[in-house]
Amino acid sequence: MPEKMRVVLCGYDPMLVRGYVKAKNEEALWFYLPKELYEDYKLKPGDKVKGVVEKIYAGKTGEIVAEPNEEFVWETSRFTGMAVVVDHDFIAKYKLTAWHFLELTVNAIIQDGEEKEVYPGETKQRKFWPDERLKLHYTLDYVE
Repeated sequence: MPEKMRVVLCGYDPMLVRGYVKAKNEEALWFYLPKELYEDYKLKPGDKVKGVVEKIYAGKTGEIVAEPNEEFVWETSRFTGMAVVVDHDFIAKYKLTAWHFLELTVNAIIQDGEEKEVYPGETKQRKFWPDERLKLHYTLDYVE
């Protein structure tokens, strides 16, 4: 079954993100998987993570700004299998920055073309950013 999580996005300032989104060849924003998931599935750079983004929170207000319930298949970073790189089109569509949070469910890992269900028969929830910390003291807006 799935691994449910709420994660903070990591990345660069909005001007660099803008450039990376336009170039489509750099890692603009990413999030980190729980250490246990990373270790249990021995994720490597370039493996794929499949799931559903359920909610997006703005760090500026701590409020939900979108509920896309959108499926994704995103690659892990070319530097580490622990970081999942957010798709450039998804970043632009929802105007994401490193001051947003994603609530999502990881359903499967794809390694060497083989899809593996995550934790068959159970649901994990180990990495869940707390509600009281969703509003950040400092944020920057998305740059078109």
